[in-house]
Amino acid sequence: MFDLATLRAACAAHGRVARVVIAAHDGSSPRETGAAMLVWATGQAGTIGGGALEWEATLRARAALAGGAARIDRIALGPQLGQCCGGAVTLLTEVHDAASAAALDGPVIARAVPGGGDMPLAVRRILTRARAEGTSPLPRLVQGWMVEPVAAPARALWLWGAGHVGRAIVAVLAPLPDLAITWVDAAADRFPAEVPAGVTVLHAPNPAVLVDAAPATAEHLVLTYSHALDLELCHRLLQHGFATLGLIGSETKRARFRSRLAALGHGAAQIARIRCPIGERGLGKHPQAIAIGVAAEVLRANAAGSAGAEPSALGL
Repeated sequence: MFDLATLRAACAAHGRVARVVIAAHDGSSPRETGAAMLVWATGQAGTIGGGALEWEATLRARAALAGGAARIDRIALGPQLGQCCGGAVTLLTEVHDAASAAALDGPVIARAVPGGGDMPLAVRRILTRARAEGTSPLPRLVQGWMVEPVAAPARALWLWGAGHVGRAIVAVLAPLPDLAITWVDAAADRFPAEVPAGVTVLHAPNPAVLVDAAPATAEHLVLTYSHALDLELCHRLLQHGFATLGLIGSETKRARFRSRLAALGHGAAQIARIRCPIGERGLGKHPQAIAIGVAAEVLRANAAGSAGAEPSALGL
C-alpha cells in the first residue's frame, strides 16, 4: 500500500524525501512487494527489512536525493550484500517534495519506472477495474510501470510530544490494529532509539508548523514539554479541524487554556471539544498509568464509532 498521507507529512517536515519501495523480488526477500521506506537528508522512517539491504537502499536513496532523479535497482541479496537470503530484490527509488506528493491522487498510483514507456494496456485495465469496481490491486511491477494501491484511510492518531508520557502512550497503542500513529516532537534526539513498527516519526524545530500536514479527520493527543507549545498546537488545531483533541494537564491548565483560546478568537463550543485532563484519574499520574487510561479511552472511542456514535462525541 502506498502511504500517501505519511509521504506528504514527511515532505512537509523535511522538504525533499526519497521513497524506496520493493517493486519486485525473486526468491526469498526480507519484506513483501510494496514494503516501503522514506529517506531524507537527516533521517528515515519505515522499513523494507534486512539490515544490509536497508543500509544499501538508504545510501542509494541519498544519492537520488542529491541527483534528484528516480532510479530502479535489482540487488542480489547473497552475492552483492552477503545476506543469507537467496533471492533478488528490485527497488524503486523516487524523490518527492510537497508539490509532487500533493499531485499524487486516486485509489491506485501507477507510474513509469526509469526506462519505462507509455502506459501499457495491462495497467490501463488495472486502473479501470479499480475505479469501476473499487478493487484494490496488489502492488507490483507491470511492464515497466509500478502499480500501488493507496493505503485506505486508517484511524489516524497524531501524538505531539516524545517525553515520558508520550513514550508510554506510544508503547501501549502502537500494537493496536488499524491505528496509524504519527509521533511529533521538536528534534530527532527526543525520540527513543527504537520506535515501534508502524509509527511515523516527524520532527521540526517548531512542531506546530506540521499541523497542516495532519488530516482534518485525525485524532490528536497534545502532551509536549512546553505549555506555550501546547497552547499553540491547540490554537492551530482548532483552526485546522480534527476528530478529537486530548490535552495533558490539570483542571487549572484547562481553565487557563479555555481563557487564552477564547482570547485568540475561538468560540466556547469549539474550545469545549478539547478534553483535558486525559486518561483516568483513578489510575494515578505515573506515565504508564496515564498511558493505560488513554488507551482505554481510545478503545472505547473505537467501539463507540463502530456502533455509529458521532465522532465529535467520542473524545479523547
